[in-house]
Amino acid sequence: MRRIPLRPLAGLAAIGLALTGCGTQTAGAPTEPGGAEEGRTLRAQQVMRLTQVHEQTGMTLLEGPVFDEDGKLLVVDVTAPPGEPKVLRVDVRKKTSEQVHTDDRGAYTSAQFSPYDGRIYLTDFSHGDIVSLDPDGGDPRTFFSGDVDGAPMNPDDLAFDWQGNLYVSDSRGMSEGEAKGRVVRIDRTGKEATVLADGLAATNGISFDADYRGLWFSELTQNRVSYLLLDTQGSVSSRHTAIRVDGGIAQTDSIAVDAAGNLYQGLHGRPAMAVYSEHGERLATVEVPARAADGLESATNVAITPGGTRAYMTVSGPAGGYLFAFDALAKGVRQSNGG
Repeated sequence: MRRIPLRPLAGLAAIGLALTGCGTQTAGAPTEPGGAEEGRTLRAQQVMRLTQVHEQTGMTLLEGPVFDEDGKLLVVDVTAPPGEPKVLRVDVRKKTSEQVHTDDRGAYTSAQFSPYDGRIYLTDFSHGDIVSLDPDGGDPRTFFSGDVDGAPMNPDDLAFDWQGNLYVSDSRGMSEGEAKGRVVRIDRTGKEATVLADGLAATNGISFDADYRGLWFSELTQNRVSYLLLDTQGSVSSRHTAIRVDGGIAQTDSIAVDAAGNLYQGLHGRPAMAVYSEHGERLATVEVPARAADGLESATNVAITPGGTRAYMTVSGPAGGYLFAFDALAKGVRQSNGG
């Protein structure tokens, strides 16, 4: 999630945060790809506009796309004020949407279905909570709240292992510009939280690799993607910097991984995504066409159709919140569906 100046939101003003969608700068139309090091260019096509700038908050910011079992796409609007849709369900074929959830408090930055209980899990960036809903958007529950190792969280994105344990990118320290970010593991009961990595610069995207051997995570203010190799108990075996993203004024946002292990790295400051192999090779750049890019400033996240290659990217800016579609390099799996 990125930092963007906005009018006070009730929850955010209380802790003095400015939301990120997840970066610290903005930009207009994308520049042309910089050369062969960016691989090929994939042109995304506009599907629909989902939201307009909210008068109360001064912006709109789409995040966390995830497909449900019926093939509908759920999307969160981070800056939606109370009473307006904070979680939307989209029929991408009919190009229609409906409200799934709203409340008076949350600033939700990601969404994902748990493989353990089938509920929707949301990260509330401003309050440090993990909230769950039933698949239809009802029965809201606070799954986790409170400090971790004596410090509050600013949970941004999340990933599940197959047992239903959560792995959260904690962007603590983002508003102060300090490297206090963490990767936190929360067991599936919500009772035990463990810090797996700390001292990070605005931790943002997080996703398991294709084989569930380790976690990819990005640091927004370092344009860096790192890799945590995990053991069978979910503890860290090793950690290293894996990719340094040459983003110019753009910054690293959320991460998705396809069946071939390729990483789709969202960008804030440019309505585009960078695609890398698991070995760090820049394979492609997903671009919003210049004619459609006016007023769009970020491509935060993507969901690839499970078992298919059609990908849907959340793109936002002063022009509103949009879905764009493109053909991914490999099929969608759990790691490319939500987070």
